[in-house]
Amino acid sequence: MPSNLDPDAALMLRVKQGDTAAFTELVEKYKQPVLNVVYRTLRDATEAEDLAQNVFVQVYKSASRYKSTAKFSTWLFTIARNLCLNEIRRRSRHPSESLDVPHPEQEDQPLRQFEDRKTFGPTETLLQRELERKVDAALADLPENQRTALLLCRQEELSYEEIAEVLGCSLSATKSLIHRGRETIKEKLKPYLQTGRWSGPD
Repeated sequence: MPSNLDPDAALMLRVKQGDTAAFTELVEKYKQPVLNVVYRTLRDATEAEDLAQNVFVQVYKSASRYKSTAKFSTWLFTIARNLCLNEIRRRSRHPSESLDVPHPEQEDQPLRQFEDRKTFGPTETLLQRELERKVDAALADLPENQRTALLLCRQEELSYEEIAEVLGCSLSATKSLIHRGRETIKEKLKPYLQTGRWSGPD
């Protein structure tokens, strides 16, 4: 096994050999990042958890065909994106079966975080959650490829080159997607940050 092999790819090669402990290690490392991306894409907690579990089912089922030609995280998030796109297509065919907005009891809850934040006081926590809701609303309004590019950009494991591979587009196109997405979100948040008023969807 090459000494410069991605450590997660090395774990996946062990999974390929039937090592369930290696699979558990990968799940523990990536279950929250995968859930974060899926949750912000689908905006439905129950469906996101089910689909995130399905991502790892697909990883396990595909173990025999796995080749360490790219970082494991690139391969993993490609599977996650493909399953999200399949679910979005299914929703478009059967819109009554899925909810595209959070349930009423979830509306005051911030979406799951990408990383642990520092501890805030009660007032700061309320303001932080409110801002997170606005960012999530702005993210949800972006085209799918811009939203996915931004979500993957926040994963420390992935470089721009790897995000481009997940999205199936060129490096320059990926950088453009991320730039346009960031600019759109900045413009949407600007009135809220300046005045406390929100012009986008709640």
